[in-house]
Amino acid sequence: MKSLQIGNLNVPIPLIQGGMGVGISLSGLAAAVANEGGVGVISSAGLGLLYKEFSKDFLEASIHGLQEELRKAREKSSGIIGVNVMVAMSNFADMVKTAIAEKADIIFAGAGLPLDLPGFLKKDSSTKLAPIVSSARAAKIICEKWKKNYNYLPDAIVVEGPKAGGHLGFKPEQIEDENYSLEKLIPEVVHEVKQIEEAYNQQIPVIAAGGIYTGKDIYDIMQLGASGVQMGTRFVTTDECDASDEFKQSYIDAKSEDIEIIKSPVGMPGRAISSNFLEKVKQGKRQPLQCPFQCIKTCEVSSSPYCIITALINALKGNFEKGYAFAGSNAFKATRITSVKELFQSLISEFQASK
Repeated sequence: MKSLQIGNLNVPIPLIQGGMGVGISLSGLAAAVANEGGVGVISSAGLGLLYKEFSKDFLEASIHGLQEELRKAREKSSGIIGVNVMVAMSNFADMVKTAIAEKADIIFAGAGLPLDLPGFLKKDSSTKLAPIVSSARAAKIICEKWKKNYNYLPDAIVVEGPKAGGHLGFKPEQIEDENYSLEKLIPEVVHEVKQIEEAYNQQIPVIAAGGIYTGKDIYDIMQLGASGVQMGTRFVTTDECDASDEFKQSYIDAKSEDIEIIKSPVGMPGRAISSNFLEKVKQGKRQPLQCPFQCIKTCEVSSSPYCIITALINALKGNFEKGYAFAGSNAFKATRITSVKELFQSLISEFQASK
């Protein structure tokens, strides 16, 4: 396994742990992954709810929460720690500024095009920037805009395919369409990025994400030109994952048919494990709706059957009567809880066996 170079960051194992909100990937998981030579990632989504004791003001508590999670991760690891920030979040700017001020090693930004992301960097900022895209066209648009407006190119680009968990950057009809598979997207993005690299003499590694589960999967996708991979689902069933035991157990209990595509209040399709809560939503039993957080820009309060951040917090705590777990397409393959160290070892040995 070749190490991954992102600017001046050397990632010994070319594996990035996906940012999973709300509260699934915090300092505990991120530090454990960083300690094994990967990139550990803290999800900035919904931190204001997790740190509501600090302040009743959601935005204020979110900033404090990210500062705290980064501090805790740094105490546990001297490895590479990143932050995932969703463009769709209403406090996107706050979270990006905080991550940069706290010297997070890298920001991963998806759920929308982060066209103004380099504008938050200061002259002495060391934080690297990696947009998450779902097409070669999106990668090209971001590179062109960043270069023109900020004279900056992405330090890496994550390509997330339709088998990912959570919100997907695809139309519902594209999710099962082979033309939009990760295996089709990676060569297209690599080809696009190669032209940009040659034009500006700068390396931009392409990282593959969405549905990658085994060491063989990592090997196969890297044969198509990816320099590394991002994995989220696989890290949920680890001791160090920050979710409750009940949340982890929902992955172990899930069968293939339990993983479904849902229509999220955010306005995008999402992949989740079916639950009683989701069944009630399908039956049109609207939850009593209030919007105390205004956490997502695209959430249509008047027509939403529920508050997504509340549902995800409930799931985090193991309450599936009032929430649901996002999960990748292969979540049903989980059979037991393992340590992050053991997971890394098995992925590396599977990778080597695939050569």
